[in-house]
Amino acid sequence: MIDMEQIAEIRRCYFINKESISKIARRLNLSRQTVRKALKSQEQPVYQRNVQPTPKLGSFKQQLISWLEFDAKLSRRQRRTAQRLYECLQVEGYQGSYGPVQRFVQDWKQQASHRPSTTQAFVPLAFPAGETCQFDWSHEYVILGGVLQTVKVAHFRLAYSRRMFLAAYPRETQEMVFDAHIKAFWHFGGAPKRMMYDNPKTIVDAIFVGKARQFNRRFLTLANHYLFEPVACTPESGWEKGQVENQVGNVREWLFTPTPRFKDFAELNAWLALRCEELSQRKHPEQIGRSIADCFAEEKPLLIPVKAVFDGYVEKTMRVSSTCLIKADHNRYSVPAEWSNRVVSVRITADRLRIVAQNRVVAEHARCYGRGQLICDPWHYLPVLERKPGALRHGAPFQQWDLPISIRVVRDRILKQDKGDRAFVELLLMARALGDTGFETLEVACDLTLQTGIIAAAIVMNEMRRLSETARPKRLSALSVPRLQTEPKADCSRYDSLRRLRNDH
Repeated sequence: MIDMEQIAEIRRCYFINKESISKIARRLNLSRQTVRKALKSQEQPVYQRNVQPTPKLGSFKQQLISWLEFDAKLSRRQRRTAQRLYECLQVEGYQGSYGPVQRFVQDWKQQASHRPSTTQAFVPLAFPAGETCQFDWSHEYVILGGVLQTVKVAHFRLAYSRRMFLAAYPRETQEMVFDAHIKAFWHFGGAPKRMMYDNPKTIVDAIFVGKARQFNRRFLTLANHYLFEPVACTPESGWEKGQVENQVGNVREWLFTPTPRFKDFAELNAWLALRCEELSQRKHPEQIGRSIADCFAEEKPLLIPVKAVFDGYVEKTMRVSSTCLIKADHNRYSVPAEWSNRVVSVRITADRLRIVAQNRVVAEHARCYGRGQLICDPWHYLPVLERKPGALRHGAPFQQWDLPISIRVVRDRILKQDKGDRAFVELLLMARALGDTGFETLEVACDLTLQTGIIAAAIVMNEMRRLSETARPKRLSALSVPRLQTEPKADCSRYDSLRRLRNDH
């Protein structure tokens, strides 16, 4: 195929330079037929046929069209490919090749995509201020701590003002859903009257006919707390919450391309909150002359006020092992020794894990998102050390114990002494008996002991007693001493009368 530059050269050589067709063909290494076509037209010639004949497919076209129309009503995963349709036609007796079938299917789909259809027509929607908010998840790539990770981003979109809120999490579990709602309603300054969702298992337990749903009981507790009405969309009908669906694609382009870098999730979420504020300064897509922030200022007073923060935990019942551990989310967490081999309730939130027994919190840990991690509080094992002080040397909870330098030096010196294990355990028991200030008292006592140069458990314990003893009452000042108003008179007559008495012994 020749291009427009060659056509222009051919025409100049023939009409201006008066060269023959044969000479032009030899010089440009073209056929004479090609040169004649170039002289007849000023446009680039097309050498492809507009319509390619398909004689063997002709009698099977109607059958193929009926299959394509039927497949168009199915979900994308259930539609047959051109290869599969070709195999079905062979069963019907088609003797031709795969190429005509592939071209026919491709042309039909291309025409169908531009064909006016009621399935592609939508009704413009209008939402009152403060009424509706749409929710969805997206998966994005982020570099956290130098490692490329897939994070789950919770998207909220107020349908009237178009104000958005984003929060990133490592997973899409129910406690993450709760935490996202808590943060979003705090960010918006209130809750909408209706929340629109897909049908995830964290929200919907069962799907019935039409809009009927059986929502998760724990999720309904969240909805009742904030007084919003949950609404689930029809399955595979994302256009029912089209605003947040479009937001997912826009946010991926605006914020996550190229891949951003952050130290941890806290820094990522702080950055997302800042970007949400910046994006709210953009123009509103429908209300001309107003920004998203202006419309949100109008919508915010109409939101349902948040009077109390919801405790968004997921509760599980677990048995504590003999090593005072419970396993949650592929990690192990310590529990106070008095609850070993007993059943406790574990309340899991997005960032914390609380162990509850007898209606009180007996332990609390920061949640770990790794696998196979051991998260221990050494104070939970103090009653065990009281009976087995030798476990202090090789116990896993005490090997990684981040102690102050003074306590660590004193511990290492005491453990080298005779019966040093039990002596240091006694110091820990005394620190626990002193209450909230016990650990600080132990640190100061160890520091004072190091200054003396003589390291012994008895000296440390003596310093702890001295630091924790009750302060003596101050002496009364001269101004506060009560004064005698009427002084008694000196009278020695009673003493003289006693002297006159005769006492026989």
